[in-house]
Amino acid sequence: MPREPRVNGASEAPRRPALLVILAVIVGAEALVMAGVVAWLLLELLTVRPASYETALAILVLAAISAVFLAVVAVHTLRARPWTRAATLTWQILQLVIAIGCFQGIVATPTIGVWLLVPAALVIVLLFTPSVVAATRRE
Repeated sequence: MPREPRVNGASEAPRRPALLVILAVIVGAEALVMAGVVAWLLLELLTVRPASYETALAILVLAAISAVFLAVVAVHTLRARPWTRAATLTWQILQLVIAIGCFQGIVATPTIGVWLLVPAALVIVLLFTPSVVAATRRE
């Protein structure tokens, strides 16, 4: 993103497009939800005997890594880093796949599917808006 001209020797911060900020907020909200999932999984691990402690611990670690990943992506989206578009798109595709799975099968939970599908679709649309692409373009 081009810098604003200097005023009185101080450079002003570049203006972020509103859609870029909205994108970062949604990804940040996803990070907070994943942090909540980590807390819930930890509570479950401590209070309920799992069928496999190794599997439960592995899922907990993967969820924690996901929460940290999303938080880092959200922060760097606000900084208009070019790599964040690919990272965000990858996560949203995974989220879409999980959402589709929520609509099918014996234990289908369409409500969760909708809560996963809507933000993922919105973020994918935002990723390809001209202002977001321009703000995160590599110079």
